[in-house]
Amino acid sequence: MSMSVLKRAAATVAAFGVVAALCAPPSSADPAVAVTPPVPMTTPNTDACPHRTDPPPAVDESEAVAPGVPSPSPLPVPQRPVGGDALGGCGVVADPAAGPLPDRLNSSGWLIADLDSGRVIAAKDPHGRYRPASTIKVLLALVVLDELDLDSSVEPTPADWSMEGDSCGMGPGGRYTVRDLLTGLLVVSGNDCASALAGRLGGHDAALAKMNAKAAHLGADDTRAASPSGLDAPGMSTSPFDLAVIFREAMRNPVFRQIVALRTFTFPGYPKRPDVPGDVDHPAWTMHTSNTLLRDGWPGMLGGKTGYTDDALKTFVGAAERDGRRVIVTQMYGLNEADNMYSQQAERMFDYGFAAPPDTSVGTLDVADPPSAAATTAEPGHDDPSPASVWTAGLVAFAAVCLTAAAVLWRKRSRR
Repeated sequence: MSMSVLKRAAATVAAFGVVAALCAPPSSADPAVAVTPPVPMTTPNTDACPHRTDPPPAVDESEAVAPGVPSPSPLPVPQRPVGGDALGGCGVVADPAAGPLPDRLNSSGWLIADLDSGRVIAAKDPHGRYRPASTIKVLLALVVLDELDLDSSVEPTPADWSMEGDSCGMGPGGRYTVRDLLTGLLVVSGNDCASALAGRLGGHDAALAKMNAKAAHLGADDTRAASPSGLDAPGMSTSPFDLAVIFREAMRNPVFRQIVALRTFTFPGYPKRPDVPGDVDHPAWTMHTSNTLLRDGWPGMLGGKTGYTDDALKTFVGAAERDGRRVIVTQMYGLNEADNMYSQQAERMFDYGFAAPPDTSVGTLDVADPPSAAATTAEPGHDDPSPASVWTAGLVAFAAVCLTAAAVLWRKRSRR
């Protein structure tokens, strides 16, 4: 971590001493072994729409542009909210008749919807712009399924197998098919596979252009892919709503459904390199899905895609089935807590979605057919907040900054 990040974190604590005190670990906590904040993260208050145009500020230099290169402009905000007027709210939107919402959801933005009908059951900041991390690989997978022969061979490059972050373990002389790479992309979130697939699509820039054209075609107006893998890059954004739209489209493809349902996959190896002293053959290996709910056999889990970067925090999109009904959930800008992991939160979200009456609807993922605003119930306060609510939102926002800084200091950097 750079010294600038440490200085910014220290400055935040100094400036907001009261909030820092609330966020600080107990005196008995050992920072050397702390993996998650010992105090449960308060769900960030988004009523004032802090992410209507841009994701939260980056915590490092991963999105810095080259000198003389302008930063990407924010994506336009549609005049009318995609999916229905109620989804234009930035706080919680839900139908009280569906019962109490799941507790301890610490993501800034989330969404629960019926996968088949497209009815949005409940959401929080559904069109808030957040970084997708590796969940953007679902969009890359859609382009690959559209354009590439799954049985064609791919010759990886040094740039592919040298990618930062999670890897499938590609290497020189390895024999891979597009299907192998697509599977590695979705099962263990291989950034090397993302790079190689982008190469087959015409290169980094061409792949991004195709991904963004696909997002636009789907009506995902909050989405801009800036890296094929989901590694943080200038201009990257999506939203809980868009992520659900993209994953729902992917679940219509039988190959995608089959791959994201895999708990394990045997990924090809590659031969030893004669130019590397002492190198040995690298045999095929069995990879295990990064989707905790699927790996642990949570009943009804159909598949999903995880993500994490220091700037995006925890992201997830997935679908499950119960009694013939399929529900999709998305989580963005969240944290794993020791007793409140993303998967545990997702379970509660699924339970809520399955328990809601089938006709519950505060919006729709079918962007061409939004419901009437009169048919929905939104949480009050995000259009004309009172001074007291503004003050409260500010205090909660300061707490979220403190907690995020603490999480960055305590967590080992990950790119999953």
